[in-house]
Amino acid sequence: MSRAAGSAGRKGNRQVKDRLFRFLFEKDREALLQLYNGLNGTGYGDASLLQVVTIEGTVYMVMKNDLAFVLAGTLNLYEHQSTINPNMPVRMLVYLAQEYQKVVETAEESLYGSKLLLLPAPRCVVFYNGKGQMPEEQELRLSDAFGKRKGTPDLELKVRVYNINYGHNKELLGKCRLLEEYAMFVEACRQCQREGSTMQEALDRAVDYCISHGILSEILRIHRGEVLGMLLEEFDAEKYERTIRKEGIEIGLREGRLEGRLEGRQEGRLEGRLEGQQQGMERANKLTAILLSQKRIADLERSIQETAYQEMLFQEFGL
Repeated sequence: MSRAAGSAGRKGNRQVKDRLFRFLFEKDREALLQLYNGLNGTGYGDASLLQVVTIEGTVYMVMKNDLAFVLAGTLNLYEHQSTINPNMPVRMLVYLAQEYQKVVETAEESLYGSKLLLLPAPRCVVFYNGKGQMPEEQELRLSDAFGKRKGTPDLELKVRVYNINYGHNKELLGKCRLLEEYAMFVEACRQCQREGSTMQEALDRAVDYCISHGILSEILRIHRGEVLGMLLEEFDAEKYERTIRKEGIEIGLREGRLEGRLEGRQEGRLEGRLEGQQQGMERANKLTAILLSQKRIADLERSIQETAYQEMLFQEFGL
């Protein structure tokens, strides 16, 4: 099949474009089990034990997680991110609530009965491969979203974040060959971009290189057009998010400077800048998420260029 034909087939056969990360691990349960073992220090060998329960997007639910499965009494939520997102514990909480709702609905025990209804224990993991600086591993907590408080909150959720850019977390990548090859492939794509190619040319060259060097070679040969389509969408979304985030910072700084001047004190200026910057970023990030989820890419591009149009979209969504 020609590359053009593969691209056309991709558009015709996929109603929802998956992330490449999800695409790879959904097709290879053995690799998913390897990844689980690598993260948890276990040695399970039967991939049929994995019960995949990944949340799908529907008309009523925009949010969709990458991978979710039950194994050995644990509910594992795996999410791939190319941008730093401190709100992942909140998102994971939403995913968990939906998964536990399914458990409740199918359980023999009643939620209102006298017998304890057992739930699989949550394990939430984010795999980060963006360009921003990120430590090898960090832990995000839901309680950070509760702001200033006294005492310990009654609800907590922890999310482990791993940097899977090539060259990082070598021990983990060494325990899961598919994860390592994914990291190598992403690095090859970025290297081709740095050499001055257009996005399409860079990705084509990266695919050719990886096929010839045994990096995701079988998947890339069979699903070349589909993979290129997912990559183009992912790279474009990453670019839009970076741009809109920068715009949000600039808006916030302008609002903060104005508030600081009105207060007439140095403390007011500093507080105004910080608060305005945060509010501007939050509004812009929410707008980006909504427009991307609704596939309104043209509106997103225009909002980046035209402040008045961006304000109109803020009003449309009540932001």
